[in-house]
Amino acid sequence: MTAASADEAARIADVLVNSRLAACVQVLPDMQSIYLWKSEVQREREVLIIVKTTSAKFDDLQSQVRAMHSYETPEIIALPIVAGSEDYLKWLESIVAR
Repeated sequence: MTAASADEAARIADVLVNSRLAACVQVLPDMQSIYLWKSEVQREREVLIIVKTTSAKFDDLQSQVRAMHSYETPEIIALPIVAGSEDYLKWLESIVAR
């Protein structure tokens, strides 16, 4: 997902990790997004947020993000893990399963 600022990204990350909806959140600074919104091309500086969670937690995570995000329609998408370190995936599951 993206956020409008580093402060907003940090707030979202803290809530997701502290509530165990995510095992890890990475916040990547300053990028430019170019997209269509209400029939107009927009160019905005944003912060990229990569959230590590499980599919079982996605709905709860999405609800939490929508409740606190400044965007009318925040980008909240899930990408499948097609392969991963067994130890890492066990760790991720152990964090969000609590």
